[in-house]
Amino acid sequence: QVQLVESGGGLVQAGGSLRLSCATSGRTFVGYTVAWFRQGPGKEREFVAADSWTGDSTNYADSVKDRFTISRDNAKIMVYLQMNSLKPDDTAVYYCAANYRKWSTSPDDYYYWGQGTQVTVSS
Repeated sequence: QVQLVESGGGLVQAGGSLRLSCATSGRTFVGYTVAWFRQGPGKEREFVAADSWTGDSTNYADSVKDRFTISRDNAKIMVYLQMNSLKPDDTAVYYCAANYRKWSTSPDDYYYWGQGTQVTVSS
């Protein structure tokens, strides 16, 4: 069983930075694709970034490319989302998700989810 807990959200001014963390308990992220999704007010949940279980591929939504970076720690128990040059449109609840040995940007393909962390970007 994979349990995910996000942290690091908060209120930041436009142009600022935040780093979100996703911790796993129960087992490591070895063999898991880990992704970040977000859901803004009145919007559907959307893909943000993913790190492949193979360890050699990442993918980003066009809206965050060159501003956000997904990474893992060497112990394979933490996944991070470094968010730079934040914009008010980035305001959302951010969710960490994982699936086993599957590469996907669709939330429907992810089985394990965290509870989410709120990111609010003020203009």
